[in-house]
This record gives sequence, C-alpha cells and structure tokens, in this order.
Amino acid sequence: MPNNSIGCNVSECKYHAKNINQCTLDHIEVIKHKSPAVTTENTDCGSFEKE
Repeated sequence: MPNNSIGCNVSECKYHAKNINQCTLDHIEVIKHKSPAVTTENTDCGSFEKE
C-alpha cells in the first residue's frame, strides 16, 4: 500500500509504489554522508533497496 506521507520518485527501489510516486514503507530512515548536513546531496534514504 502506498504511504501518502512519503513521496518517492526512485522507481528502482523495492518499496516504490510503481503506479504512483509514493513509498510503500510505514517509515524511512534518512541518513547523512557529511556532518553537519548542509545540502540535499549530503543526505539519502537509508531504507533504499534495489528492486
């Protein structure tokens, strides 16, 4: 089931809703690559799994 609270356009992810740009997980883990995170590029969805 799509989660209306989590938008996602990464269709290669196992948890992408496929027919709409939403995630099917109840929650996601957002991770950072740099501390402090100051740009979008410093963060990622840690819940991503390849389809």
